[in-house]
Amino acid sequence: MGCLTWQYQVLCLLSFLFLHAPSSFSSSLSSNSQCSALLQFNNSFSIDSSLFPPPNNIYPHLPLCYTSYPKTASWKEDKHCCSWDGVDCDKNTGHVIGLDLSCSWLSGTIHSNSTLFLLRHLRTLSLAGNNFYPSLISSEFGQFKSLTHLNLSYSYFSGQIPSEISQLSSLVSLDLSSTNNMLIETPIWNNLTLLRELHLDYTDMSSIRPKSLMNLSSSLTTLSLHGCNLQGKLKNSILLLPSLQTLDLGSNPNLNVSLPKSNWSSSSLKFLDLSMIRFSGEIPDFIGNLKSLKYLDLSYCNFSGPIPTLLGNLTQITDLILSWNRFIGSIPTSLGNLTQLTLLDLSANKFSGMIPACLGNLTKLTSLFLSSNSFNGLVPSSLLNLPNLSTLYLDYNQLVGPLPNHVSGLNLTHLSLSSNFLNGTLPSWLFNLPSLVHLHISSNQFIGEIGEFKSNSLEELGLGHNKLQGSLPRSISRLVNLTLLSLPSNNLSIMLDFEIFSELKNLQYLDFSNNLVSINNNVAYTLPNLKQINLSSSNISEFPIFLRTATNLQNLDLSNNSIYGQAPRWLGDMGRDSLYFLDLSYNLLQGPFLNLKFLGLLYIFISNNKLSGEIPCLICKISLEVLDLSHNDLSGTVPKCLVHSNVLKVLDLRMNSLHGTIPTTFYKRNDFRTINLNGNQLEGPLPRSLAYCTNLEVLDLGNNKINGVFPYWLGSLQNLRVLVIRSNRFQGHIGNPKTKFPFPNLRIIDISNNQFNGPLPSKYFKHLNAMMSVHKSDVALDYMGEMYYSDSVNVMLKGHDTKLVRILTVFTSIDFSNNRFTGEMPKIIGRLTSLKGLNFSHNNLTGYIPSSFGNLTNLESLDLSFNKLSGEIPNQLVNLQWLEVLKLSHNQLIGHIPSGKQFYTFNNDSYTENLGLCGFPLSRTCNNHVSQQPPPSTLQEEENSEPENGFGWQAVSMGYGCGVIFGTLMGYLMFKIGKPKWIVRMVKLEQHIMLRRLKNNTHGRGGRK
Repeated sequence: MGCLTWQYQVLCLLSFLFLHAPSSFSSSLSSNSQCSALLQFNNSFSIDSSLFPPPNNIYPHLPLCYTSYPKTASWKEDKHCCSWDGVDCDKNTGHVIGLDLSCSWLSGTIHSNSTLFLLRHLRTLSLAGNNFYPSLISSEFGQFKSLTHLNLSYSYFSGQIPSEISQLSSLVSLDLSSTNNMLIETPIWNNLTLLRELHLDYTDMSSIRPKSLMNLSSSLTTLSLHGCNLQGKLKNSILLLPSLQTLDLGSNPNLNVSLPKSNWSSSSLKFLDLSMIRFSGEIPDFIGNLKSLKYLDLSYCNFSGPIPTLLGNLTQITDLILSWNRFIGSIPTSLGNLTQLTLLDLSANKFSGMIPACLGNLTKLTSLFLSSNSFNGLVPSSLLNLPNLSTLYLDYNQLVGPLPNHVSGLNLTHLSLSSNFLNGTLPSWLFNLPSLVHLHISSNQFIGEIGEFKSNSLEELGLGHNKLQGSLPRSISRLVNLTLLSLPSNNLSIMLDFEIFSELKNLQYLDFSNNLVSINNNVAYTLPNLKQINLSSSNISEFPIFLRTATNLQNLDLSNNSIYGQAPRWLGDMGRDSLYFLDLSYNLLQGPFLNLKFLGLLYIFISNNKLSGEIPCLICKISLEVLDLSHNDLSGTVPKCLVHSNVLKVLDLRMNSLHGTIPTTFYKRNDFRTINLNGNQLEGPLPRSLAYCTNLEVLDLGNNKINGVFPYWLGSLQNLRVLVIRSNRFQGHIGNPKTKFPFPNLRIIDISNNQFNGPLPSKYFKHLNAMMSVHKSDVALDYMGEMYYSDSVNVMLKGHDTKLVRILTVFTSIDFSNNRFTGEMPKIIGRLTSLKGLNFSHNNLTGYIPSSFGNLTNLESLDLSFNKLSGEIPNQLVNLQWLEVLKLSHNQLIGHIPSGKQFYTFNNDSYTENLGLCGFPLSRTCNNHVSQQPPPSTLQEEENSEPENGFGWQAVSMGYGCGVIFGTLMGYLMFKIGKPKWIVRMVKLEQHIMLRRLKNNTHGRGGRK
């Protein structure tokens, strides 16, 4: 290879010096050299049209790219760069002083040696709305000393914003808004004294102290810090900057700002967004002084009290958003003065009363949101007469009566009146609106038939959960733009036939559940865009054949029908690449398991059918999260691949005929939340690899033939709430736990009907923290399970084998019955104060019933029958006011049965075969019995311990003395108005009379049974 000529070597050296020269040298770049630098910069990117529409769909504060196109595609070397699209040059010097490549479909990276940084004369630079991931914002940007405007927003830069930006002392406008939460660790605005506009939306400013914002120029006109994770307290003086026109601090939930109480009279502020910031109390009246305000968003701010009437002074405002607060009272009539309003959102507050007619004055209003309040009365006709109103949401209120019939000038495109108490028939004007796109009036009490539609503009129709009847109107076939048709839970008779549905090519969501649906499979038609269909509980007996061509189907629910026989072969190919949810449960499907080929399927529910045969291993090729095949006739073994899954969360195979052992190969990093194999014929020991299921909450292996010792290794599962191994062949002692804090979240444990022996495991009871207390936050009706799957379990509840279709998170139960446990019951059980059910029956337990059981104040069922317990029934059990079932029969208990409260409700069956017991309800009286336990409390003590509300022993005793009706009445009065002295005296008198009668009757019978 020949040597390079010396001329070429010199040229290369000059090129290197040219490209990497210091700023003093590069400032002398010729106009042509700047064009070359621009070309080389452009050549480092590719054009990617998929970038658009821009990410403003995710980030609503991103300005729209109204014109997005590849600007650099028109750059030609044969033309001077000053004529290129997006390039601006100084007319005197020819230097490139402006570069606007925003929304230009650029995709690539910007390195620190990019030729962009050779353009040192730039005054304005915008690269917004492109894709430069994973580029960092180079410190070289700090070399543009002449820049007055810099916009790098929403271009997928990442990492930290360099401090060198603060060296751009000529900046007037800076926009570094981020899609990737770029980090700002130090204030970059301290030296920017000329700054007028600062946009840093969606950057991470969590390490910035809010008081550093006080260094911003007093001439600032725009400050936008939306969603910046600001934390701490911000002085309200930021709201008083004299030149400020736009202030956006929204979506900073850890930021504390107080609104000025006075001197807030800025005439320049036009845009104010303080949404999702920590406030409290009422909005100060001084906000009414912002007379230039056009946009105000105070949503999600926890404001309370009434809306200030002085808001009516904001006569220039066009957008007023006060949703998701705690405002009370009525809407002030002064809002009727806001005649420029186009959007009013007052939803999700606590407004009450009628919707004021003054809103009918807002003739420019296009969007009105009043949902989720407590408005009552009729829908005011004044709202429906607003000439420009296109969006109206009044759902989740208490509106009553029929909709107005005489309405004129409607220009509605969106109407939502769901979840009210509206009734009557649907007015004809609903079906005549020429521009209506969305109509939702579900969850009301409308009757009659659906009218015929006169136009074809409708895209969404939601009339579910009403009392509509009749058939579908034929005019639905004209709604060719319809994407959603939701009519569930009515009294409709619907025929899925060609005539109506063949034209609905755009239909995506169809819900006819809980109606009477008929299928015409004789004529085929296609719904090519159908994504979700719900025909559950619709009395169909076959698969709709139009599903065969639904290649984009994502969600199919045909549950609770009478579909009989084998599933068609085409079902395995339907929505093969798109289906993720399939529910065929509660039908009459027979034969072998379906040949499913759905690659993207996540949820399968085919429970309560008559499927037979083995579970095919083909199912393991699907990345399932929920598999529910319970209550079928499936046989064979549990496929090993199912327990080796790293994505499966719910495996429910209960009530089948599966045999063999549970596979031992649970994946170390599995995601199981529920495993239910109850009611099969599984045998052998439990696999130790179950301990890998660290997310497991429910494990139900009851009613099998599993053997071995107590699975103490499951105690390490911190999330386990339900453990059921009842009716198996476990045996042996339950020794001490092997972990420091075993089963900390366990709420239901059922090990009944096994062959465990030895003493009860007191050291396990010591650590059952989830059973020890009930927090106020836990009282809400929350259930175990997820959005698609609800856990259920069978427990012995109040003496009956009961299926909990859904498991309340506050429900707690211990069942150790039908084993061979010996010794005494541990007193520490009295600490499990949230227990609802406790069953130690059918064992060989001895000793006394611990008085600490009187602390189990939430107990509803206590079964200690069929043991060898001795001593007296502790009087402390009288305090168990929720106790409904008490079973102490077949023991060796003696002494007086406690009296009062719930003990008056138990009959003889609670105490049979305890020959030493006496007292009510037994006919055996207590003569000269000496208590072996502490004496019972006095009547006065019992009265003092009586809860303030609820039926107590006083009312019950009155029922015995004076009749049930009178006693119940007195209990009701005591519950409603407390216990006046005259009632207490009457109760004492009745108790005294009843005791005398019992004593006289006893003497008369001679104390014999």
